[in-house]
Amino acid sequence: MYWLLLLASYLIGSIPTALIVGKLVFGIDIRDHGSKNPGATNTLRVLGKKSAMFVLLVDFAKGALAAYLPIYFNLEAEPLFFGLMAVVGHCYPIFAGFRGGKAIATTAGALLIANFPLLVIAYVTFFLVIFLSKYVFFGSISVGLSMLIYAFISPKLELELIFLLFSFFLIYLHRSNIRNFILGVEPKINDKNLINDRIPPKNSGF
Repeated sequence: MYWLLLLASYLIGSIPTALIVGKLVFGIDIRDHGSKNPGATNTLRVLGKKSAMFVLLVDFAKGALAAYLPIYFNLEAEPLFFGLMAVVGHCYPIFAGFRGGKAIATTAGALLIANFPLLVIAYVTFFLVIFLSKYVFFGSISVGLSMLIYAFISPKLELELIFLLFSFFLIYLHRSNIRNFILGVEPKINDKNLINDRIPPKNSGF
């Protein structure tokens, strides 16, 4: 049952929400536009607020559902492991050629079920870093670092190695953003030129 639920968690995470919305509503592959990342941030950039909110909620729900699986089936296992498997699926989706997003919304959903205090700490840090730096990728990387610090200071949470690896995983996922930042071409969240990437929908509603 343990391995079956881990597989199910990966498959849940592999549902490519932004890709589906892009193709069905806008007739595009979002991985060819904007930052080329099929996540909520690039959906906002390319497809607009309504599409981004839908993608954000579904991606969030993927992590929450996966983390809830061991609870629902009365399995004595850490829910966070199943949530993180959904994160892996989101980043490397089997249903989308293993070209996925960058984990942030799905991680939040997993933490909602697995560790609510950590969710609050990680995502207050996320928004604070974005507010101060104006770069989303800095906020995203800070999620992993705040989780790692929390693990070290929490007497009940023995996941230091997992969160250390997760921090490196987030840095790896954002390597293109880091490169663009070093080259001086990474856009800030308030960059007015981002509106130029917006694509009108072929169907109404989004």
